[in-house]
Amino acid sequence: MAIGPVQLIVLGFRHPNFHGEIIAELERLRQSDTVRVIDALAVYKDADSNLAVEHLSNLTEEEAIELGSKVGALVGLGIEGEEGMAVGAVMGGAAAAEDGVAVFDDPQAWDVLEEIPPDSAAALLLIEHHWAVPLRDAIARAGGFRISDGFISPFDLIGIGLLSAEEAKELADLETSGV
Repeated sequence: MAIGPVQLIVLGFRHPNFHGEIIAELERLRQSDTVRVIDALAVYKDADSNLAVEHLSNLTEEEAIELGSKVGALVGLGIEGEEGMAVGAVMGGAAAAEDGVAVFDDPQAWDVLEEIPPDSAAALLLIEHHWAVPLRDAIARAGGFRISDGFISPFDLIGIGLLSAEEAKELADLETSGV
C-alpha cells in the first residue's frame, strides 16, 4: 500500500467538552482527500495516572482491518490493558525490525503517555497527509530528503515579523490553554 507522510498528533483536554466538531472536521478533511486518520485513540489518565483507552477512527471497515491499531503499537499502548500494551509495543517493533528498521531504541524518545497530565484526556491521532504526497514525490525525484520537521510556536513567528506579540499570545493560548 502506498502511503503519504504520516504524523502523530497528541491533543490534550483538561475538561473535555466534545460536541462532534473535531470528528466532523476530520471527516471534512477526509472527504477533500487532504488527510486520512489512520488510527486514533482517546486516552483518559485519572488523578492516580491510571489509563483508560478507547479506539476511535473514521476509517472504513476494510481500512481498519488492513491497518489495525497502529497508534497503540507506536506508543506501546494496547486496548487490552498492560498486557495489550506490551504486546502492541513488541508487535510494532518486531514488524519494523523485519524490515530492518530500529524503532524505540532511543533513550530520549518521546514518551507520549507520560506527557498526558493526570486527571485529563488526550486524543492520539495518526494522520496521513494526502496533500503532501505530490510534494514528497517531487522532492524525492529532485534527490531531496527530509532532515527534520516540526510545528513552529506562535512566539517564534514574532521574530520574523509574521505575528505581533499580541497575536502570538492569542494563538499560543488557543493552542495550549485547553479553555
